[in-house]
Amino acid sequence: MATKAVNFKMDESEILDIKHVASVFNLTMTDIIKQGIKEYVNKLKQDPFYRLTSNVQDASTEESEEILKNIGELSDDDLTISSSKRFTV
Repeated sequence: MATKAVNFKMDESEILDIKHVASVFNLTMTDIIKQGIKEYVNKLKQDPFYRLTSNVQDASTEESEEILKNIGELSDDDLTISSSKRFTV
């Protein structure tokens, strides 16, 4: 896998904190930042919202237009909630 350089801004105090921890553990700032990001992204991937939506693809322009046209043709009766259920995840 190719490696690319990424630039981002951080508070100076956070940078100094990472530098200090890196020096204590004889690591580079890059090692710490990469591991932290990896752990955070893995945590986000466990979130139910991500798990439910990560495979959902955007609709094409034609599909979006068709969906909006169909929604526009619905009556107030069609849009009335007929029942509801609560699920706990």
